[in-house]
Amino acid sequence: MSKIVNVVLSGGVGSRLWPLSRKSRPKQYLPIFDGETLFQKTVARNRSIADEVLVVGNKDNYELSRKDMAASKLSQYRELVEACPRNTAAAIAFSAFHCHEEDVLFVTPSDHLITPGTAYQTAVKRAIQLANEGNIVTFGLKPSHPETGYGYIEAVGEDVKDFHEKPEQEKADNFFKQGGYLWNSGMFCFQAGVFLAELRRYETEIFDQAYGAYMLKKEIFLPETESLRIPSLSVDYAVMERSKKIKVVAADFEWSDMGSFEAIYDYLGKKGHHLDDSGNMVIGTNTHIEFTGLTNTLLIFTKDAVLALKKENSQEVKDVFQRLENERPELVM
Repeated sequence: MSKIVNVVLSGGVGSRLWPLSRKSRPKQYLPIFDGETLFQKTVARNRSIADEVLVVGNKDNYELSRKDMAASKLSQYRELVEACPRNTAAAIAFSAFHCHEEDVLFVTPSDHLITPGTAYQTAVKRAIQLANEGNIVTFGLKPSHPETGYGYIEAVGEDVKDFHEKPEQEKADNFFKQGGYLWNSGMFCFQAGVFLAELRRYETEIFDQAYGAYMLKKEIFLPETESLRIPSLSVDYAVMERSKKIKVVAADFEWSDMGSFEAIYDYLGKKGHHLDDSGNMVIGTNTHIEFTGLTNTLLIFTKDAVLALKKENSQEVKDVFQRLENERPELVM
């Protein structure tokens, strides 16, 4: 009998939330969301939807996932541990190999903040229905503003016309004004066998190498040498933007990938975190801080690094992270 499996992808680093997020503690494990982590919230949100949970992580963070699951008193789940990051196409292929062909996989990143409720339940149920009809389903969120930090799905009803990369501001403004464009949420739903057939059609090498690595796993641990042979490609490029079986479910539940300090600023602000009269915010210290001549500025304190940035420049933190990887690698670990 087929099952609904919530595949929780937990391999991301969250480089745009440095210095809070590090390689040793990615953003999905930061307990700053009502005292919980995004990972915990993801699993809890889907408990009533899925028959089973499959966590796909990596050798550097799977113990963090286990710790979060234990703290949530969840012991019934399965795991796969990647030896090295090979992007989402391979991670999802591993999960599909690990399930029965007819199982419906509801694939969710572990680092998104979503408001559960009727709108969410309705969208997921519709996606499961479409998946059982042989479609590969993606979720598109109705934009609340012109956003340059998300990819977009151009759609007519449930039919996908095109996918668009993260746009420049002018194009994002046009997408928002025109309508018919949805934020690409990075959540998917499909039968395991349908996904694997499409992956094999469009990216045969990823399929073959991922299958070879999967067959050589030791318990839950995937092998490094064979995994390194898998081309590193996102599921969007490998399958979503090429398959003829794609459908989109347009949804209006509250969603954020919490991928920037602008999102953290907005979230904490709504939760009552202190802002001065000019919209400046301090995170990570109780030291008294005064701002002069600055507006909408964040100061983020950790034990070994301090970051100062304007809220609207949040996307640039990734550049800082990448530079420090080369110049001061100990600061990103």
